[in-house]
Amino acid sequence: MLLMADALVLAFWWTLELSRTNSPPTSWWPMIGCIGGMSGILHLANRWLAPRANAIFLPVVVVLNGLGYLTILRWWPLHGSGASSLAQNRAVLQAVWTGVGCLLYIFTLFVVRRSRDLDRYRSISLLIAIILMLSPLLPGIGATVNGARLWLHVFGFSIQPIEFAKILLCLFFASYFAENRELLSINSARIGNRLYLDPRPMLPILAVWGLTMVVIGGENDIGFALLVFSVFIALLWVTTGRWAYLIIGFSMFGVGAYLASHLFAQFNQRVSIWLDPWTQDLINGRGRQIVQGWYSLAAGGVTGTGLGLGQAGRWVSEITNDMILTSIGEELGLLGCSVIVICFVLYVGAGLRTAQRARSVFSRLAAVAMTLIVGLQAFFIMAGVLRLLPLTGIALPFVAYGGSTLMANYILTAVLMRISDEEPGVPPARPGGPAILEAPKRGVLRRRGSAPLPDGGALR
Repeated sequence: MLLMADALVLAFWWTLELSRTNSPPTSWWPMIGCIGGMSGILHLANRWLAPRANAIFLPVVVVLNGLGYLTILRWWPLHGSGASSLAQNRAVLQAVWTGVGCLLYIFTLFVVRRSRDLDRYRSISLLIAIILMLSPLLPGIGATVNGARLWLHVFGFSIQPIEFAKILLCLFFASYFAENRELLSINSARIGNRLYLDPRPMLPILAVWGLTMVVIGGENDIGFALLVFSVFIALLWVTTGRWAYLIIGFSMFGVGAYLASHLFAQFNQRVSIWLDPWTQDLINGRGRQIVQGWYSLAAGGVTGTGLGLGQAGRWVSEITNDMILTSIGEELGLLGCSVIVICFVLYVGAGLRTAQRARSVFSRLAAVAMTLIVGLQAFFIMAGVLRLLPLTGIALPFVAYGGSTLMANYILTAVLMRISDEEPGVPPARPGGPAILEAPKRGVLRRRGSAPLPDGGALR
């Protein structure tokens, strides 16, 4: 599958070069070396550090990352760029961040040898996540870009710490729910002669709700607030199976969003664009972006205009960020957009299968949370482009330009690979040694791989 993913990305690159120069590319080896080298190194790392991990994740990531990079390369070509302009070229920067993301992927697999070890750092994860979320509000280093205060400028680099905070929040949520799942599921508080759910475990829900409202108000970021709160409520439902939590949670978010739309100008503008972008004051301003994106999608039709032959980048702002799906839809058509959607469906399916086969409750919930992070993030931005939801401005995972989100998603995928590597009942193997077998159950003594003893294997 990995070779097929590499071949697909190379075929798209060949098409892009053909449309740009009107002749087939004369040198294949640099691109083959980059794509094959990256996927080959990650494959070898998987064979060494996670040999039993799900084989779906890596090919899907290669296709998404490769197609996204080619789209960025289409609007930021390397030909004709001087040395000074190459340093600001988004295609060059995306290639660098991809390399860093691959290194972080390998480093995460090397450091996290057992997923249950992450359960020990619940409080630390929450503390660091809160610091990362609120750090863009610090004067001097926090920066506002396109109305959202999400950036930190440190030592000449710009980073979005909120992308890494979402991973730590996933670990905290999984640990909290794994410990309190009985209190959240069973009626344990007595009022008169009846038992009801204990309200005390609900206090963290109120705290998370308040935190999301702070993020909306202080940083003007509806996307992250919606993403974190959706993952939290979905994980609560997965843990308990109670639909009441879904109704209460999203009702609370709806009330908060309604208040935010009347209190914060940035939020109100996004909702207004979502409701009617054709009004005179919006079509000449921020609403023009999404309207021009629709025209680009319509121009692509079913098969697209061809890579390198579209015009979306001339009219649609943020064509390599929020609106990168419009460029893919114009040049590759409905078929190209379908490839993106299918890749995310495969990723989410592999993540949920990993959660289903996880060895512990914490690992199961952590896999669900991280899978939801990628799946919901992709759904929110694609739904925003199509005006099914307000445009949130979050990045399309692995596809859109951005170093912070790309590195965070590689780390997240490495954690999923670690969980999927841990087969039920068989702990991960030590490097250079055999797997550590669990102690047998009481009354049963059987070597691994041998036939069971008569009468169920019990020794008398």
